[in-house]
Amino acid sequence: MTGHGDRTAKAFVPFHVPSIGEEEIQEVVATLRSGWLTTGERTARFEREYAEYVEAPHALAVNSCTAGLHLALAGLNVGPGDEVITTPFTFCATVNTILHVGATPVLADIGADGNIDPRSIEERITPRTRAIMPVHLAGIPCDMNAIWRLARERGLYVIEDAAHATGSRYGGRPVGSCAGEFSSDAVAWSFYATKNITTGEGGMVTTGNADLAARMRVLCLHGISKDAWNRYAENGSWYYEVLEPGFKYNLSDLQSAIGIHQLRKADRFIEARRSRAAMYSHWFRGVEEIETPPEGRGKDNSWHIYALRLNLDRLTITRNQFMDELKRRGVGASVHFIPVPLHPFFADWAGKPENQCPRAMELWERSVSLPLYPGLRDEQAEAVAEAVLDIVKANSRRPAALATAGTAQ
Repeated sequence: MTGHGDRTAKAFVPFHVPSIGEEEIQEVVATLRSGWLTTGERTARFEREYAEYVEAPHALAVNSCTAGLHLALAGLNVGPGDEVITTPFTFCATVNTILHVGATPVLADIGADGNIDPRSIEERITPRTRAIMPVHLAGIPCDMNAIWRLARERGLYVIEDAAHATGSRYGGRPVGSCAGEFSSDAVAWSFYATKNITTGEGGMVTTGNADLAARMRVLCLHGISKDAWNRYAENGSWYYEVLEPGFKYNLSDLQSAIGIHQLRKADRFIEARRSRAAMYSHWFRGVEEIETPPEGRGKDNSWHIYALRLNLDRLTITRNQFMDELKRRGVGASVHFIPVPLHPFFADWAGKPENQCPRAMELWERSVSLPLYPGLRDEQAEAVAEAVLDIVKANSRRPAALATAGTAQ
């Protein structure tokens, strides 16, 4: 790879493009022609195949990861007077679901990998703590053994936010597996357009607890005793009962039609992500102005996001200016995430001393997420890397030392 200076004339490299094939399209067409569009046989099939993929006994397809987190909290009766510990380095949905059940979010700081730090969790447990909600940031598994031990010692629930983690593995097992000595009470997944697999919008919640699975299934669709597919399948029975006030969180067969085939391609997608991530890390190796993201535990990382870290003390520009320069060079980029305390709605609560997370605040100011998806071509990845190295070369505090920046052997 060789640097070519300003890449303004090059084709724009978007931050993300979903990988949708003919199989997904044909399954959607078949669903449209079937006469059954909402939650039905295809959703049931998607649930079975996803449960098998993550080695979980029970899976419930829902319309978002947010819904899965909310159902898990509600199903475990977490509510007013309770506290739930989570990370500030996440999308707002993680914290919103805690508020939705009337509980109080408590923030624990992050470790070097960007994930919630078990030591910080332990420091912030109080008599009101009922659950821990770790988030597998960028596909890197959290230190779950430490979190599970802590939860067992303190009698706490664990609900994993695995929005980024389809295809990630921890301890030799898929994230979300309910086998082994320790496991979480529930794990929620996202199939949003940018995720490792997509249904456009959608999610899944998995568990090893049969009672929790049954209750979440009732809560998922208005709290009624049978969903429409089961009523129809059982000789067209019209009768149902509302058992408790529930929600409208079900996933449709149209979305599941996409998910079925996306799941069957998941391992191939993740290998492509790993390949592109390895290319980036190779090209950026030894450049002191930037740090490559942590790889997690070997190939456990599904590489949902490639979040480059800028060493701002060695650059003459800010992170935001760096992103502007990427855009000028034809590269789409993002940031994962704006920490929870920086959003106006959360500011007063998150500003309390017990919620201070300085490591999270420091990391976000220098984090840049680069394009990374299965359809990213080699020449596009090279263009992204050249743009990064061009910006570094032009804005380094030690320009003489970067005479060869933009070149990879």
